[in-house]
Amino acid sequence: MDKELLRKNYNAVLENIRALNKDGRVKLLIATKMQNCEDINYLVSQGASLIGENKVNELLEKYEGYDKNVEVHFIGTLQSNKVKYIVDKVTLIHSVDKLSLLQEIDKRAGKIGKVMDVLLEVNSGKEENKGGIFPENVVDFYEKARCFENIRVRGLMTMAPRCQSREEYLKYFGLTKEIFDKLFKNDENAILSMGMSESYTYAIEAGANLVRVGSKIFGERKY
Repeated sequence: MDKELLRKNYNAVLENIRALNKDGRVKLLIATKMQNCEDINYLVSQGASLIGENKVNELLEKYEGYDKNVEVHFIGTLQSNKVKYIVDKVTLIHSVDKLSLLQEIDKRAGKIGKVMDVLLEVNSGKEENKGGIFPENVVDFYEKARCFENIRVRGLMTMAPRCQSREEYLKYFGLTKEIFDKLFKNDENAILSMGMSESYTYAIEAGANLVRVGSKIFGERKY
């Protein structure tokens, strides 16, 4: 991708975040699905510090090519049988929503002497075709997740349904924020990851402190 355009897009997103984020609490994670290491590393040279991959195979293919100064998160749906391939490579898993996945993460992290940081994924719109825990079940799932020796629950993540208005987005993001405040009200370092390219400004408005942005920086993906 043209580096000048890449820099321009990245800076435009940063400016939007700064305008809504007067106290500097919101961090930007760059979603790097289908992007090459050259472009990713260019953004690191411009100050980017967090990237997130959606697919295990893609993460493994690109891992050695990442700038060593960047922090890598896994942000996609994670199958239990793929945990072993990434547990030593990522600092945060965003999409935990099953007890079996917790068990596998705990097992694999324990084998390498690591406490794995995770976010619990909330299905705020109760969409049957998407992963995530329904809002009314999050507290119970959180209590189970806290019992694992090699896992640390850092916060919550949600992907709101695709909405037609700011008010709709705020409704779904606000629901997850309410649960987050209940569970993590005494943890100043807890993470609330909400919002993507089309909705990150609304997510910040609703209280997100981490946003995941890809296409607003790289342009629409070419499948």
